[in-house]
Amino acid sequence: MKKIAIIIAFLSFTNILFAQKTIHLTDETFKKLVFDYDKDTEWKYLGKTPAIVDFYADWCGPCKKVAPILDQLAKEYGNKLIIYKVNTENARKVSAAFGITSIPSILFIPATGQPQMAQGALPKETLVKAITEVLKVKK
Repeated sequence: MKKIAIIIAFLSFTNILFAQKTIHLTDETFKKLVFDYDKDTEWKYLGKTPAIVDFYADWCGPCKKVAPILDQLAKEYGNKLIIYKVNTENARKVSAAFGITSIPSILFIPATGQPQMAQGALPKETLVKAITEVLKVKK
């Protein structure tokens, strides 16, 4: 019985440890992980896994509605999808580089090809559709 309890505890711990979460980026980490807008003039995604970048602000009501949905999607898709968050108040250079004028703005980045931007508090169904159609990722 003790062995079963230990195994269950270990599995619970590893599920928590490896659960996918959203990753917050700064101007500098964005340039290292996503795209170096200072160095390159043409789009070149630096990652290998399809990604979503959520441009948001802490004071933004619609952004607060999207945040838990993105957290849930990060867990549901696991290592098939990376979800980044960029606080437009703190990461002004990357926000300016992408011409962010309204939030939330969501950048969908396929593993290869051009990214696509969407604006507004998108419902989960729309996000899932974009993940499937634009990013070519399935659960």
